[in-house]
Amino acid sequence: MALSRPRPGARPRVLPRPGRNSAKVSWTLDHVGVQALLEGDGTRVTAVELWWPGEGRTSATRVLLEKDEVFTTPAAELFRHATGRGWTVDTSRPEYPVIPGVSLGFTRQTSQEVERDADGLPAYVTSVLVGDEHYYDYLQRPRG
Repeated sequence: MALSRPRPGARPRVLPRPGRNSAKVSWTLDHVGVQALLEGDGTRVTAVELWWPGEGRTSATRVLLEKDEVFTTPAAELFRHATGRGWTVDTSRPEYPVIPGVSLGFTRQTSQEVERDADGLPAYVTSVLVGDEHYYDYLQRPRG
């Protein structure tokens, strides 16, 4: 079954932080899925994830990263513009690119029939997670 937005109780599909238990609250606004994550003790929202409306659906709601519309700007262009702003875009996990420091995580994964790039990934991101400024800091730490 293809999902374009979270279902109640679903795990987030962006790159989650390791070792973090979380509660989730999900809803839809004008076909854009919204999921708030409450990690740790569950007393505060630590991240919000927004989901592409899905194949064949449109939304009047615009999700912007500066002047780029997140779900309608090709991913390669979205990430090129982010790099042009001086941000580091980590695409080492191609289905789950992140912009550490700005703390944005993206999903480029769907089983729906969508336009794909030369690597077989969806041409557009299917979700974006917004966390606090340190949300993806663990990716910058040396592994060992």
